[in-house]
Amino acid sequence: MDNSKHHVAVLGASPKPARYANQCIRLLQQHGYRVTPIHPRFDDIEDLPVAHSVDAITDPVDTLTLYVGPQLLEPQAEAIVRLRPGRVIFNPGTETPAVQKRLEAAGIEWFEACTLVMLRTNQF
Repeated sequence: MDNSKHHVAVLGASPKPARYANQCIRLLQQHGYRVTPIHPRFDDIEDLPVAHSVDAITDPVDTLTLYVGPQLLEPQAEAIVRLRPGRVIFNPGTETPAVQKRLEAAGIEWFEACTLVMLRTNQF
């Protein structure tokens, strides 16, 4: 399967290899996905250009995977709705009913899962 057309944005991307968000980026790349890391302070992560905010992404996003906690995530709910990703994955520790309800109201599919496990078990 050609994954290169599937655009995945990683909110809370990290340049630190031990972080799950960084492991996610590397695993997505290994599986051939098109990846956009999102972080306000870095210009590149894993040799990929970084979007400094959700609003900075102009290309359609098939999957938005979350690696920021509710306190950082909730203020970005409207930007996520404007992005209109095909689906949103709340990785462990990112769950927030306020954002989930906002996504539901906008008709955006979301679920609580671990992107790393999904990739490793061919469920992504």
